[in-house]
Amino acid sequence: MLALRRGVVTSAEAGVDGPALDRLVVEVAEESRPAVAYRSLTGPTELGDEVLVNVAAVDLGLGSGGFDLVHANLSRGLGAPPDAGARVMKQNYTSIQHGVRPVEVRAPAGLGAARGAPVAVIALHAQLPCVAWAAGRVARGARIGYVQTWGGALPGALSDSVRELRERGLLAGHVSAGAAFGAEEEAITVHGAIHAGLTSLGWDAAIVGAGPGILGSGTALGHGGLAALDAAHAALSLGARTVLVPRMSSGDRRPRHDGLSHHTATVLELLLRPVLVAVPEGRRRPLPGGHRTRLGRAELDGYAASGLPASTMGRGMSEDPLFFRAALAGGDVLGELVHAL
Repeated sequence: MLALRRGVVTSAEAGVDGPALDRLVVEVAEESRPAVAYRSLTGPTELGDEVLVNVAAVDLGLGSGGFDLVHANLSRGLGAPPDAGARVMKQNYTSIQHGVRPVEVRAPAGLGAARGAPVAVIALHAQLPCVAWAAGRVARGARIGYVQTWGGALPGALSDSVRELRERGLLAGHVSAGAAFGAEEEAITVHGAIHAGLTSLGWDAAIVGAGPGILGSGTALGHGGLAALDAAHAALSLGARTVLVPRMSSGDRRPRHDGLSHHTATVLELLLRPVLVAVPEGRRRPLPGGHRTRLGRAELDGYAASGLPASTMGRGMSEDPLFFRAALAGGDVLGELVHAL
């Protein structure tokens, strides 16, 4: 069952993280708890509103951002009509299903338009600002979009990185695909999101990967890193030049993530066709599978000076330089491919 509790909003910061998300404090059973409300699901939230919050992740000690999630606003979130023009449901057949207008309907019928376009597949959301920044340095003025997949947070409104990259012009758009929802554009599939981005949305290249956070169980196959496998296969099936940005670490104390993460190693082993794997200079080592490597530059000092988000799993650049070198190398390789078009 859903772990739902009634609460009252005692603090509301609307629009601080963009117009689609409200950060709140909700009093639940005489306890003040941080919470988040997604306006696309609940509508706006104000002080004194009575709300239902899902407390499961925090009460289980799983973190998941360290906040509860508003399931419904009982004071002002009832009575909204469905979008009359929507014919597709996201979160379908659940209590939070809502209508969307998928971007696939605006894309051309032919599939060949995406052939040869560069697509970078990332393993963690923390790589996104590094890849976008580095690619933009090489291919100035290029329109590079982001497709958000399963594997981490599903709501498109949650990412501070996306918001800042859009404001700086380092991302040309944001599409939530499949189970992910709430971005500027919605797609039914990752395939459809990539195709539409590279055609009707006018992108020169795409970065594809999960939202903030990642699912994990410590097992070989039970983790959100496998979203990269699905994304790479989608890009390959469309004929895109597919670059895998590996998850690497020099600061993660868990052996399975030291050096080349087992998340990326598993994806490389399971891929049905070879991809181009971007690696930072000085890290040319054998990889699982018959994949090709390409060295990329990693301008750590330049990225640090950019002021963009620079942390992964609570570690900064000085604590885990290899993670950022690998991500920046991925962006450098993506930018070179875009520049060569």
